[in-house]
Amino acid sequence: MENTDFNIQEELKKLPGKPGVYLMHGEKDEIIYVGKAVSLKNRVRQYFQASRSKGVKIDQMVTHITRFEYIVTDSELEALVLECNLIKEHRPKYNTMLMDDKAYPFIKVTVDEPFPRVLLARRMAKDRAKYFGPYTSAGAVRDTIELIRKIYKVRSCSRRLPRDTGKERPCLNYHIHQCNAPCQGYVSQEEYRKSIDEVLRFLSGNYDSVLGELEEKMMQASEDMEFEKAIEYRELLGSVKKIAQKQKITDTAGSDRDVLAAAVDGEDAVVQVFFIRGGRLIGRDHFYLRRSGAETTGEILSSFVKQFYAGTPYIPAELMLQEEIEDGEVLEEWLTQRRGHRVRIRVPRKGSKEKLVELAQKNAALVLSTDRERLKREEGRTIGAVKEIARLLGLAKLDRMEAYDISNISGFASVGSMVVYEKGKPKRSDYRKFRIRSVQGPDDYASMEEVLTRRFRHGMEEQEAGKENGSFHVFPDLILMDGGKGQVNIALQVLADLHLDIPVCGMVKDDNHRTRGLYYRNEEIPIDRNSEGFKLITRIQDEAHRFAIEFHRKLRSREQVHSILDDIPGVGPARRKDLMKHFASLDEIRAAEVEDLKKLPSMNEKSAQEVYKFFH
Repeated sequence: MENTDFNIQEELKKLPGKPGVYLMHGEKDEIIYVGKAVSLKNRVRQYFQASRSKGVKIDQMVTHITRFEYIVTDSELEALVLECNLIKEHRPKYNTMLMDDKAYPFIKVTVDEPFPRVLLARRMAKDRAKYFGPYTSAGAVRDTIELIRKIYKVRSCSRRLPRDTGKERPCLNYHIHQCNAPCQGYVSQEEYRKSIDEVLRFLSGNYDSVLGELEEKMMQASEDMEFEKAIEYRELLGSVKKIAQKQKITDTAGSDRDVLAAAVDGEDAVVQVFFIRGGRLIGRDHFYLRRSGAETTGEILSSFVKQFYAGTPYIPAELMLQEEIEDGEVLEEWLTQRRGHRVRIRVPRKGSKEKLVELAQKNAALVLSTDRERLKREEGRTIGAVKEIARLLGLAKLDRMEAYDISNISGFASVGSMVVYEKGKPKRSDYRKFRIRSVQGPDDYASMEEVLTRRFRHGMEEQEAGKENGSFHVFPDLILMDGGKGQVNIALQVLADLHLDIPVCGMVKDDNHRTRGLYYRNEEIPIDRNSEGFKLITRIQDEAHRFAIEFHRKLRSREQVHSILDDIPGVGPARRKDLMKHFASLDEIRAAEVEDLKKLPSMNEKSAQEVYKFFH
């Protein structure tokens, strides 16, 4: 992925001073580091300050950073959980510590017991208890359980009730007024259950009444000059506030869902999608949209769902949206058919799910405000450039472009490449390689004729057979040839023989091998070298050439390895195949010891010795 438009110094100025997670991307756009921050602005800037010593490893990492992105959270605790999830998902090269789930405790309420207890649990078991969490602070969980026992006077003992009622004296908790002693029959099961219901409401997020009560008691104790009590209430108040930051980032149900929210400003809109898999938020993406009129947020989300999930390979069991959409039931039915299992579209109204949607909306608004210029530049480089080329050639429709190139050295191991661009972006899943079969020697025209014939015959066969998931069934709106009149005429002849009507355009080069214009319908069309259309044509041309060269180099290396291995006594087709499959190059085979060679399925002691002796 190209990041020529990502100016790191400019993007650093746009960072918010809020908690969140940042992701550093490398040269191939892979995620090389994930970190969390109390203030994204302060933390991320530190990486790019030359005056700061960050250590050898981090200094090395910074040299590979091509861009960064970030996800804003409501608290540092949420950032910690999200950081853990993303590290587990992406395993970045420069992250050295991977926290385990057991670091995050749960609060467990044993509702299946006649007199339930409130406990700290390290794992969520498949039992009939209710679990709340996970939380990142075990100390805050313990404080909250202690608080619950003080306020609601629920038991902490492991006695089997009501079987053991009255068998032993009440424990210390009864005497310090932290338990109503159901073990003595001092409270009925019905009254005790009411207290548990209050506990469940508290743990579900209804903190206001408890916070208000604690604040009132703290102020009263302070007025009565009972400062030790006031401090105790203050500390408990702090613990409740900490536990109230319930983690929206992890869903204990362990389900798969996408969270969608939009931010709108004038003609511009951004839809933010959070991807939750197995209960963890593993990533996000944002999509820039242009409003066609006075569309509402619901209409924008409805339009986005139709377009996005028509092409995405995976559809989760649930979509969570910030607003109701008019055609929700129809979309549910359509998504269910595409997935093969029930898909629900929901608009959460309370709890952690609503908070997660709010978080997605906040990030969408942040992207819209800080990334608008970059997103518009990106749109200009892609969709805008495609429209420019379409206008230049007079094409009514231009979505998919295919470019072809031939690579060989004096006719040795000729290969062809096909690269595909859709909406101005490379679609690498549709790239294809061709090893030339019918042409001997350096004949680029004949090689190109073979490549194009094979490509479009395959496509026609797949279309006739109804193979919509085939490799070649989608035809391009424009074919781009790496050359001028000669290459274009070859392509037009192949299409005519197959009775296909597809526009063909040549990318004409000057004496310095730089693109100077387009050859279309028997004339050369000049193109502004500073235009986005010209830059896109150049990128496509370079990509087709790179892809062909890469394939040829790999093939040539294999041929060289193959020919040398033929000379080793006792190495036939099976052993040669094993060596080429297991070792990446001749140097690796040469460096291998006899013990390493013997590990190959087809090798024995004698053949391993022969290979070793041959290279030594």
